[in-house]
Amino acid sequence: MTSLADLFDGHVVNNSNEEVDLNDEKYKGKIIGLYFSAHWCPPCRGFTPMLTEFYKTHTKDKNFEIIFISSDRDERAFNEYCKDMPWLKLSYSERKKKEELAKKFQITGIPTLVLIDGDSGDILCKDARDKIQHKDQRGESFPWRSL
Repeated sequence: MTSLADLFDGHVVNNSNEEVDLNDEKYKGKIIGLYFSAHWCPPCRGFTPMLTEFYKTHTKDKNFEIIFISSDRDERAFNEYCKDMPWLKLSYSERKKKEELAKKFQITGIPTLVLIDGDSGDILCKDARDKIQHKDQRGESFPWRSL
């Protein structure tokens, strides 16, 4: 597949809205969660706190990072929703890139959490939300290589 940096073409930012270089050494070997979600979506709003807790617990020991990919209807809602998220995000203005990623990873509904290998871009798990919510809440089998 494609490297993480190539997937995003440099449009990922941190909580300070500073561009993040996904080629940086600190992203090498990471498991990356692509979190497709939206502020207006009740199931998303229910899952995001669970994902936040999982992330805070496992980001270091599981070498895990998340990139939020928004399906929000406007930038105000996006910014409001991001306040609850401690991870990276695809810039809201990158609607075309969001659509490309949704198509590439065959996203048919939200919330969806897809885990990929940060080095190769290969999909590791297409249903990580189900694992976190129901099957492996402690992350004992993370990253749930389901393919």
